[in-house]
Amino acid sequence: MQEKRKVFKKPSKKHQPKGLAILYEDQDIIVVNKVEGLLTVSTEREKERTAYFHLTDYVRKGNARSKNRVFIVHRLDRETSGVLIFAKTKRIKHLLQDQWKDFSKTYFAVVTGKLPEKEGLISSYLAENSAHKVYSVNDPEKGRFSKTGYKVLKESGKYSLLKINLYTGRKNQIRVHFSEKGYPVVGDKMYGKTNKGIKRLGLHAASLTITHPVTQEEMTFETDIPVYFKSLTGG
Repeated sequence: MQEKRKVFKKPSKKHQPKGLAILYEDQDIIVVNKVEGLLTVSTEREKERTAYFHLTDYVRKGNARSKNRVFIVHRLDRETSGVLIFAKTKRIKHLLQDQWKDFSKTYFAVVTGKLPEKEGLISSYLAENSAHKVYSVNDPEKGRFSKTGYKVLKESGKYSLLKINLYTGRKNQIRVHFSEKGYPVVGDKMYGKTNKGIKRLGLHAASLTITHPVTQEEMTFETDIPVYFKSLTGG
């Protein structure tokens, strides 16, 4: 028999954590839509302008003495927007991470150019150099297998809007795969080139399907295509 969970009411816009929109919350998990430009967790340079910091403050309801907190399950790059899930206990964090490879993740991306094949798969073995840059290698022993599925949703003169299925979750996987094919994600300074007039990285974590660690219910959290992505590919 499935255990029932208390689902929390979404806060008003005024009470949403900074840079985040809460998509779902119960006593075990909290799922948010993160804006671009916000770190998931702190770095040596930035401690407070992070999704983790703002959500911790949110679950503590402004009470610094509260023991409520959130736990990191996965991360999105600072410049990538979209769906992020946090756990409310260490046990739930580990349960989610143990199942992570079985969950379904989709992304929206805007890439430079028009792909000749409008639907396809890209796979390679990814390695990382000492400068933390990821690249494909031929030797399976020197890299980790990675697989990316894509479908072109819309094209303009310069750009293509893609829906991407992430079959493996390697670091910078989508950005590397499309860059190496000659269609870098727009606004990608590391793997692409500086696109004049581009305001942000063209990558958004669109949806996440999980099995709830307590109820075992399959749950999907979805977000819309960012308006900016539509504007780049003809509205």
